[in-house]
Formats: sequence, structure tokens, C-alpha cells
Amino acid sequence: MKKKKHNKKKKASFLKRIKNNIGKSFSFVSNNYLENEDSDFSISEVIVVIIIAISFGIFIGYVITYSKYQVGSDAKVAEIVSTYDNIIKDYYDKVDRNDLADAAIKGMINSLNDPYSNFIDSDVADAFNETIDGEFVGIGVSIQYDMEKEYNKVIDYLNDSPSKKVGIEIGDYIIKVNGEDVKGLYGDNITKKVKGKIGTKVKITVLRGDKELDYVITRGNIEIDSVTSKIADEDSKIGYISISSFAANTYKQFSSKLLKLEKKGINSLIIDVRDNPGGHLNKTRDILSLFFNKKTVLYQIENKGKVKKIYSTSDEVRSYPVVILMNKGSASASEILATCFKDNYKKVKLVGLTSYGKGTVQNSQSLSTGSSIKYTTEKWLTSKGKWLNEKGLKPDLEVSLNDEFYSDPKFENDNQIHEAIKLLKESNFE
Repeated sequence: MKKKKHNKKKKASFLKRIKNNIGKSFSFVSNNYLENEDSDFSISEVIVVIIIAISFGIFIGYVITYSKYQVGSDAKVAEIVSTYDNIIKDYYDKVDRNDLADAAIKGMINSLNDPYSNFIDSDVADAFNETIDGEFVGIGVSIQYDMEKEYNKVIDYLNDSPSKKVGIEIGDYIIKVNGEDVKGLYGDNITKKVKGKIGTKVKITVLRGDKELDYVITRGNIEIDSVTSKIADEDSKIGYISISSFAANTYKQFSSKLLKLEKKGINSLIIDVRDNPGGHLNKTRDILSLFFNKKTVLYQIENKGKVKKIYSTSDEVRSYPVVILMNKGSASASEILATCFKDNYKKVKLVGLTSYGKGTVQNSQSLSTGSSIKYTTEKWLTSKGKWLNEKGLKPDLEVSLNDEFYSDPKFENDNQIHEAIKLLKESNFE
């Protein structure tokens, strides 16, 4: 009995010490208890203190977190979660969790009333991501639907084409994919059947003349060309570069093609951003950095009233005359490129039509359902601090495409390009 009383006293004394030291327990635990000369706890007692301290910390964290979602505006987040849970649990019919979550996210995005903030379904998101990434997984051919034969005809190879490597030829008709007849399918309907994960195989049956030929193709990463180039006028050594979008690999393609043109001796350049909807701002910055030194403000970014100036990242400069071709389809990053040249380059002219006037920047986020969201995060301003949203940038020389180009759209019939060449030949840039 005495032993039991002694144990009770010992336990009471221990609990009292815990109570007195609970506020010190975190700093105590942070030290090596074997080296703490002030401690009169045994090892077993220390372990109990640690457990109680951790439990107390978890409890406090829970209270703070719970309070966060119950007080003020964050209470609405708890209501959203609660509504979702209640519908899943109590709704009388079956509910798809993914559809329900997507609907909630779509509703939030739509409430912004912003034409550039969108919920993007999974099918469209894939195509959007491919464009902005500058690559996709596939077999590396460009196809065109033949209305008469009702099959897709191979009209070109894409970079590092797996199809070309196995023997598929331009002019072949794709008639089966993995043994399934694809007559009447075009666009995304056939693309979905051909695409798959990198390294996987797909069986393609083509019709060549009157022969059916089978090819097993390993799907690979195909780089999309967002930049094309050529010598626009051989006599005057005028270079031409077209940028269709500012994808992740656009700067690499642009710098490579620019150097090749310069090695051919160009003394002036046309940069074509007509119908270019924009893309990665950092790629626009990188391209502009090929022409301007580090002291140059290329453009500015504004978020919640705070403005940040974006400078060139190199001292690599050029001084030959440049013409920027633009039109109503030139937006966002294309307009940034054009305004930077307009504000900072000594020998430049803008030719074409007033640009689109998109002065905002979006961020994109992929969702677990395969869909994605795109929402506005910033304004962009010109290097001089102007906002061109819904206004656009006016050209120095306004030129509309003529009927000849629309009836036969090829380089030789492009009167806007010819006006640019004429300007460069006259060297009227002062």
C-alpha cells in the first residue's frame, strides 16, 4: 500500500511539473535533453512531455485552421466544401464528382466577367497546351481531309517524323488506325485515335495507289515550328522571319534562324507577327533581348497597382533597319514586341493594320480532371508605361491585304510584305 501511495505522489508531482513546464516544452524539446543540466525529468518523463507538447501543438493548429474557415470571407470556402460534400452524400441521383468540381471552378472563373479568363475542357486543353509548349506526342505528319475519298491525306512531314522513318509517304491516305476504319473522320476525331503516350506504338494502314500498306509507328515528341524564315529579297539582302506564336521553344527557333539569315549577309529584316495571338512573355523578352541592351526597358507589368519594369537580359544589340508586320490578329506578346521596337529602336517601321489591343497577362493551371483554367493576373504596359488594352497599336504605314492574296495566299502575292520590302529598299527610316 505504501508503495502505491508513493507512486501516486510521484505521479502527482510529475503532472504538476508538466503543468509548470508545458510552456517551456517546445524549447526544451529542441535541445538535446542529455545535455540539459537544468532538467530534472527522467528519460521516460521527457518522452511523455514531448507527446503532450506535440498533441497540444496539433490541437492549437486545428483550432487556428478551423477558425480561419469559420471567420470572415474564408468562411465561404468552408461553405463550398460543405455544399460539395452534401450534394455527393444526399443528392437523390448519381453525381459525377469530377463534373461537380469542374462546374464549381467554371462558375468562379465565369463570375470574373473577363473575356480572357476561361475554363478549358480537357479536349481543348490538350490542344492549347501543345500550342503553348511548342510540341506534342504523335506520329509526325500533317494531314488534309479529302472530301471525295473521305479519308485523310498525308501532305507533309513534321520535325523528326516517326512516320517518315518507317516509310509513310506524302500522298498516302490513312484508312485505318489500329485496324479500325477511319473513313469520314477528320480533325480531332482522327487525331485522338492517332495520338497516345510517348514510346507507345500505333498501327497505321495507308492506301498508296491501289495497295494497302501497314506500318507500326512508335509515337514520339514532335516539335512544332512557330518560326519560319527566308530571304525576302535576294538583291537587297532583306531577311524575313515569321512568328506564329510565342511558344516555349520559339526563342530557340528565332535566334537560330536569325543567325542563319545574318550569316547569309542580310542588312535589314522583316519580322512578321500577323495573326500571332501571343504566348509566353519570357520568350518575347528573350527575343527582344537580341536587339536591345540591358539598360532598355522592354515592357512593364502591373499587378494590384504595383509596376515592375522588365529589362533586356543581354547587351547583344543590332542596328539594321527592321519592319514589323502586324494586323488585327496580332495580340498580347506580339504587341509587346511591336511596341518595344516602336519605342526603342532607331530604324523601325510598323506596317499593316492596327493590332488587337490585348493588354493583360494570363496564368494557366492544369486540373486533375484534365481540364485547365486560364485567368488574368497582370496588366502589361509599354516600355513607356502606356496601356493599349482595347486600343491596339497603329502602324506607321496602314496596308490591307488585297484580293489577289485572298484568292491565292502565297508569299509572292502578299502585298503587305511587298510594301515592307519597298520601305526597306528606300531606307526611309530617319
